[in-house]
Amino acid sequence: MLTKIQKWGNSQGIRIPKNILEKSFIKPGEEVSLTVEYGNIIITPTNKVHGKYAIGDLIAEMPADYKVSEEDWGEPEGKEEW
Repeated sequence: MLTKIQKWGNSQGIRIPKNILEKSFIKPGEEVSLTVEYGNIIITPTNKVHGKYAIGDLIAEMPADYKVSEEDWGEPEGKEEW
């Protein structure tokens, strides 16, 4: 697939077709990493949660003795079903 580098203000940009983004599992607004290898531009998703946190970093911060448990939120307050 061919596309053009376009000037946007003082920057340059490229439009990536929707089907290419879907195949790469990258969503609009997501943060990506750009690198250059052998003259080729590589675009890689950072896999950050809402552009802020990398899931691996969040897991690394969990205490070693963390145990999964259920949380009791009390009785229903509205129309929710438990």
